[in-house]
Amino acid sequence: QVQLVESGGGSVQTGGSLTLSCVVSGYRYDNKCVAWFRQVSGNGREGVAAIYTGARTTYFANTVKGRFNISQDDGGNTVYLQMNSLQADDTAMYYCAVGIHRCGTWYPDRVAHWGRGTQVTVSP
Repeated sequence: QVQLVESGGGSVQTGGSLTLSCVVSGYRYDNKCVAWFRQVSGNGREGVAAIYTGARTTYFANTVKGRFNISQDDGGNTVYLQMNSLQADDTAMYYCAVGIHRCGTWYPDRVAHWGRGTQVTVSP
């Protein structure tokens, strides 16, 4: 059974930083695309960043380029999202995802597995 467990969310002031973690277990492939999406209540899920663990290739949405970084541990089963220069617009529930049709594309309906999410709140 595939499980994704996110952690590291919390409250931070504008300009601050947070690092989220996602632990992936039970996925059949060693090389995989792991992505972060976020969602504000009432809106659809928005792609944020992704990493293909085989080649460590990374992808970022334009809204976070230059501020966020995505990385992995050596085994490729823990993925980190380092978020810097956080803004109020970054406030959302952040979800980890695996089993993505094409890494670096942001289609939530093409994601096979989701975590339960971790809340990030950025206040003035």
